[in-house]
Amino acid sequence: MTPFEQQVTFLYAERPEESWRFFEEVLELPLAQDQGTCRIYEAASGGRAYLGVCRARAPRASADPRVEGGVVFTFVTREVEAWHAHLLAKGVALPPAPEYSAQYGVTHFFLRDPAGYLLEVQRFDRPDWPAPA
Repeated sequence: MTPFEQQVTFLYAERPEESWRFFEEVLELPLAQDQGTCRIYEAASGGRAYLGVCRARAPRASADPRVEGGVVFTFVTREVEAWHAHLLAKGVALPPAPEYSAQYGVTHFFLRDPAGYLLEVQRFDRPDWPAPA
């Protein structure tokens, strides 16, 4: 059996237009495919990781997307500090600075998209993490 070749994480938003603008204009992700009610973005260079943002079929049972099968989407980059500065300049609400987690061996920060999903920008600072291609 061969390993999986690609990865897509799907998020569902009641007002996807806000989320689409966020991923296209703030995070500047390239649009890979527009399916009308769902847009799929290239989340990492090389065509191996994708993020789909789709119109929700019904309102959420809770205002907290983590309550019902919540999602955390992590963007992995060596340039965590540069992304933090870039997003601050775009007016995104962020913590004062990225943090180092000794428990996980990562430097990271969290933010939320317009639909309330938790996003993370992180760098693996541990030698056993495979370097990106």
